[in-house]
Amino acid sequence: MILIKGGTLVTAERSFPGDLFLCGERIERIFSESQREEEERFLSSLPEKAETLDAGGKLIFPGFIDAHTHFDLHVAGTVTCDDFASGTRAALSGGTTSIVDFGTQYKGETLEEGFHNWQKKAAVGASCDYGFHMSITDWNERTRADCQRMMEEGLSTFKLYMAYDIQLSDETIFEILVRLRELGGITGVHCESSGLIAALQKELAKDPEKRRSVSSHYLSRPDDAEAEAINRLLYLADMAHAPVIDVHLTCEKGLNEIRAARRRGQTVFAETCPQYLTQTRELYDLPGFEGAKYVISPPLRESSDQEALWKALREKEIQTVSTDHCAFTRKQKELGLEDFRKIPGGMPGVETRGELIYSEGVAKGRISRERMCAVLSENPARLYGLYPKKGVLQEGSDADIVILNPERRKTISIKNQVSKCDYAPLEGMELQGVIEEVYLRGTLSAREGKVLSEGRGQYLKRKPFEPVL
Repeated sequence: MILIKGGTLVTAERSFPGDLFLCGERIERIFSESQREEEERFLSSLPEKAETLDAGGKLIFPGFIDAHTHFDLHVAGTVTCDDFASGTRAALSGGTTSIVDFGTQYKGETLEEGFHNWQKKAAVGASCDYGFHMSITDWNERTRADCQRMMEEGLSTFKLYMAYDIQLSDETIFEILVRLRELGGITGVHCESSGLIAALQKELAKDPEKRRSVSSHYLSRPDDAEAEAINRLLYLADMAHAPVIDVHLTCEKGLNEIRAARRRGQTVFAETCPQYLTQTRELYDLPGFEGAKYVISPPLRESSDQEALWKALREKEIQTVSTDHCAFTRKQKELGLEDFRKIPGGMPGVETRGELIYSEGVAKGRISRERMCAVLSENPARLYGLYPKKGVLQEGSDADIVILNPERRKTISIKNQVSKCDYAPLEGMELQGVIEEVYLRGTLSAREGKVLSEGRGQYLKRKPFEPVL
């Protein structure tokens, strides 16, 4: 039994002084300031004294949920450097108590085989709770039938690609949207116009200097390529009468397409990532091959896009902030030294997300702490079938707790990084606000960025999609 006393409890609707009483793996009681006498009577009735943690001056959030990670992913001729063991430790150290990773059905596999492959990957010993989306790459009658089986396994969300060699045709995307609507599932989609990108890449690669230039990655994947694909997806979803999620939104043009769809009455959710809120495309112009560290798809955009995303977060047009954590070492990035098209796309971010959004968002007045709670905890819990077990400070919910000291400062450094990645994208950046303690289902599991309890992660069976946001 643990009493977290004297802190400010943060929910998506309000913040208020209060105490949390944790018993076992659940939040058993929540006491506000006006309930002091009731709290004293309750505590005195306990058979033994509860351990008390003084959280005076601290902010108490529900555990963060990262619904976009790529651990142990085989891609671009290599494998992401973080597997489920290191990736979930990194997540937990930064306040993320639940992740939803992208399992992949590789060509020739059944959807169920892909799911079981990812279960085996997670069996190495996840340190936070976890679930899976399934990326559909091979659509056929068996895959259609497997969608029902996945729903029964508690896997209610799927991913489709409009780019890369696993992209799907418009016809297939439409069929999948209809099928998932029938089952109560929902899909997130990687929106980039593959044909346009291929043409731009081909043209840039004709020049040997441009072929070796990191900035060609950005030039070959413009915001128009993202916006066009979002537009096309949303019209397909409209005709399928299906809800849809645009993952890793980067730009104002794409945001405008989502706004237009919502004006048509569509149910569209948007996710963005910390890198698109804190970094811009100038990083691709760094000398030598340094810019390769920031090669992701879609790429970093302009500062004007960054501000548009912050505004959209503030005004509730973007529902979640996930990381798209897909980490590669410097050596792995060098696979593209001679050809920008071969640079593995992705970067780490799962352990800095919470403090980064507090520092750059809340501390700088861009969003409220309640909005931070919404986009990191409550909204992903609702959208991905985890509410009210996860993502909320509520009696009966899992005791996943993040304690953040808003007065302290820290500097991002590779020296303190839990991820296996050998660089920190925001090296040297000073942050306002430090996560001091993290509880996973009632157990103190991380303190000051150090993981104290490993391998306790449990698989999360998630509910079908409900239009609750």
